[in-house]
Amino acid sequence: MMKAKTGKERIRALGAMSGTSLDGVDAAVVETDGEAIFGFGESDYRAYDREERKVLAAALGKWAGPEVDAATEVVARAHEAVLSRFEDVALVGFHGQTLAHEPRGRGTLQVGDGQALAERLGVPVVWDFRSADVEMGGEGAPLAPFFHFACARWIGAEKPVCFLNLGGVANITWVDPRVASPEVEGALLAFDTGPANAPLNDLLRARRGLDFDEDGKIAREGTVENGALELFLAEPYFARMPPKSLDRNDFAEMVGLVGELSDADAAATLTAMCAAGVAAGMAHCPEPPERVLVTGGGRHNPVLMEMLRVSLDCPVMAVEEVGLDGDMLEAQAFAYLAVRVARGMATSCPGTTGVRALVGGGTVSRPS
Repeated sequence: MMKAKTGKERIRALGAMSGTSLDGVDAAVVETDGEAIFGFGESDYRAYDREERKVLAAALGKWAGPEVDAATEVVARAHEAVLSRFEDVALVGFHGQTLAHEPRGRGTLQVGDGQALAERLGVPVVWDFRSADVEMGGEGAPLAPFFHFACARWIGAEKPVCFLNLGGVANITWVDPRVASPEVEGALLAFDTGPANAPLNDLLRARRGLDFDEDGKIAREGTVENGALELFLAEPYFARMPPKSLDRNDFAEMVGLVGELSDADAAATLTAMCAAGVAAGMAHCPEPPERVLVTGGGRHNPVLMEMLRVSLDCPVMAVEEVGLDGDMLEAQAFAYLAVRVARGMATSCPGTTGVRALVGGGTVSRPS
């Protein structure tokens, strides 16, 4: 694996991510100087139980009030539980839980108190990663692209590659590893392509009490409703030039489009919508990627992966095939970004969020 020499001290940082799928908290260690990756450490996971997921779901789209307060307590409890299991870390990157995201309106809201977490863990905590980017006119998302650039270097990529994250929302990062650094124009393009797991998970919870379509079994039994798929692709979002981002519930009407379908046909159609959104997004890439590396829970759905392979003109594979951990990549990203914030380095740029200039988002809270 390629390891750059930068001269900066390496830091063993711990990152945590609670995504829009509302499944739980991922936590992982990265050894980095904020530029190169020198190694990946241990990882852990703390699932939300069914009641906690209900509390979080009730707070989605809200900016304040008792539902947000209840969600904040769940987030604090879950993060403290998993992060306290780690030892010998110098810094923590704490993303929190996104409840509302409206970059052209009220801003962005990730609940969680980094100062309180720093006191409990006894180490500095970097948090509130997105607000500065939004205040500077950016989308505030996605934030993993700078880490994806480091990953492309770490795996030894020599041509452009795409990282595709299939969480609640799907997003891609086009990376050109031939460029000197992620801040340089042309190194990165990143944006949300559309919904991924969230609408399907929501539908299956409502209809069957299931958290997700395990192994794509339900979708495999169904038939895609092409009329609903065409209506989905007619949404103005897909014609917008990137960078661009979505809130988890921006495509909530998707469930309505499949409301009259059987469970299997609805699952097949929602899965096809995710793949179609990705395919539409790939048209915005400056240069066709050599391969698409898939991370996030969606990569475990063989039906979705098959649809992507049919839709895209390049190899599509899980990131494990290049030695990365698709379950922990987002948590690792916030460990990496925490080091960049602590060192005053940029975490987003015009090509990743549409922000007007390089931004180093995040607040550093230290235990008293």
